[in-house]
Amino acid sequence: MRNQPKYTFFNNTTYALNGLIDIIKTETSFKIELLLGIILIPFLIYIDLECINKVLMFIVMMGVLIAETINSAIERTVDLVTLEQHPMAGRAKDVGSTIVLLSIFVFIVVWSLNIYKLF
Repeated sequence: MRNQPKYTFFNNTTYALNGLIDIIKTETSFKIELLLGIILIPFLIYIDLECINKVLMFIVMMGVLIAETINSAIERTVDLVTLEQHPMAGRAKDVGSTIVLLSIFVFIVVWSLNIYKLF
């Protein structure tokens, strides 16, 4: 049997918002990336690029936040299972960090290429 309450749209939305609030309160990296996103959205709206390019830039920007959220979930799950130093726990956390690193790399490439088009 799964440890999961009955599905309702309201409850699931509440759980998601609670998770968002928690990650904003507790994860410095997420706060920094969220602040960067908030700063870049007006720039994204203002720049003279095709809509598809702006959408792609927005998607990769959100991808960084999604990756950071996945990384935080992995870290919290590993910490829940064991607080001991274990090689597999460290590897799991490293893989989570790699997800974030790769998403940042994609963000930099996509944004750089699109900003380059402006000049």
